[in-house]
Amino acid sequence: MYPNLVKHILKYVSLNEEEIQILLKYIKPLSVRKKVNLLKEGQICKSLYFVEKGCMRLFFVDDKGVEQITQFAIENWWMSDFTSFNTQSPSQFYIQPVENSVLYVVEHHLREQLFQELPQLERYFRLIIEKAYSASQIRFKYLYNFSKVESFHHFSTLFPEFIQRIPQYMLASYLGFTPEYLSEIRKNRL
Repeated sequence: MYPNLVKHILKYVSLNEEEIQILLKYIKPLSVRKKVNLLKEGQICKSLYFVEKGCMRLFFVDDKGVEQITQFAIENWWMSDFTSFNTQSPSQFYIQPVENSVLYVVEHHLREQLFQELPQLERYFRLIIEKAYSASQIRFKYLYNFSKVESFHHFSTLFPEFIQRIPQYMLASYLGFTPEYLSEIRKNRL
């Protein structure tokens, strides 16, 4: 049960069989259909989501009513609004599956209990968040240093699996340009 999650955790910290069974008491499976909001702006984020199967997105809606995607997550990635989750304050984001997805959920009210029983998971989550924060810093650097064409080429080279899975308008939103401009870049690339 939960083989990808357990395998992912074991890449960062060690757990024996008894500890794995303790972990599984705190994990809740969740199947969710695409486009069903798991979190809406103004709600408090109550969960961390591990993607077993599928693809998720984190986005906000700007002043003009346009969705701006800030993050994607595919298999073996975590997704959450960490600010809302950690502070239990209203979120500024939406979390929504791009595809029908199978997730494993860690609920906020159980997290400290989980860390007390398995202190090494505190280290695991610290390492995961550090990795995500580092990726975010690099992404911001690329937003300022790369042209739009360079951004697309860089993203498609680093994450080719996304190019086939994510609708073009979502990829354009994530990269910061219009779907028409992305279409033009892709056409010129061929």
